[in-house]
Amino acid sequence: MKKKIFISLQYILPQYALSRLAGYAMESRCTWWKNWLIQRFIKTYNVDMSCAINSIPTSYPSFNTFFTRELKPDARPIAEGIKQICSPADGTISQIGSIQQGRIIQAKGFDFSVAELLGGDTAAAEQFNEGAFSTIYLAPKDYHRVHMPLTGTLKKMIFVPGQLFSVNDTTAQHVPRLFARNERVVCLFETDAGPMAVVLVGAFFVASIVTSWAGTVAPNSSDTIQTTTYEPGQVRLAKGAEVGYFKLGSTAIVLFPKDTVNWLPSLQAGDSVQMGQAMGERL
Repeated sequence: MKKKIFISLQYILPQYALSRLAGYAMESRCTWWKNWLIQRFIKTYNVDMSCAINSIPTSYPSFNTFFTRELKPDARPIAEGIKQICSPADGTISQIGSIQQGRIIQAKGFDFSVAELLGGDTAAAEQFNEGAFSTIYLAPKDYHRVHMPLTGTLKKMIFVPGQLFSVNDTTAQHVPRLFARNERVVCLFETDAGPMAVVLVGAFFVASIVTSWAGTVAPNSSDTIQTTTYEPGQVRLAKGAEVGYFKLGSTAIVLFPKDTVNWLPSLQAGDSVQMGQAMGERL
């Protein structure tokens, strides 16, 4: 019953209004308010501040600066092998596997097409036909910056407006085409393994999505898909370099073409991963 009510509310509540309102609240620099939020959050989620560059909770100017805190350089070792593909984020593997007939598994009984995930860019989607994907859910307790699985050069960024459903396990199992419906930022790279997509999916209460090269991309006042192309070498990021971050939790999806990577067979849906750890190898 609780799950049904939760899912029903996802459709009824004003997603954008509440998410943007949350964004304003989390950006507040009112000392007592932001300190109360931060301390309550740390206690609720048992946050380990020893990994953060700034380990003093009350010194953050707002809740969002705390939530998107940077970690010490040695807190997340990056898989060193040339062929090793590293996890883009701390989180839980929602699904991992192969792209079949142009579709990605969301949960049992649910899938969605690569083309709709990429904002209708069919040419880009064709590159990943029968390829490999991994979907990582970043819970509130997790480190919320997304990093490069492999070294790559940015070719295109696509902002896709959409809804703001929650992206936890419950909604993944009950909301059709969840990740292809939510607001998202698609980043298309060229790597030594060929094309690679890193998709940052927004969610309920996610105040914004920020990239390291363009700043805040979402929220965006436009309700149309916006595509930005980049000159070769204009934005090149090493493996483990920061792609961007979420202000509050969400999901990152990584795509590779056919016969270019193998995921580690030990990794399964439900497994926890940390940014930088090896998830597979390029062929």
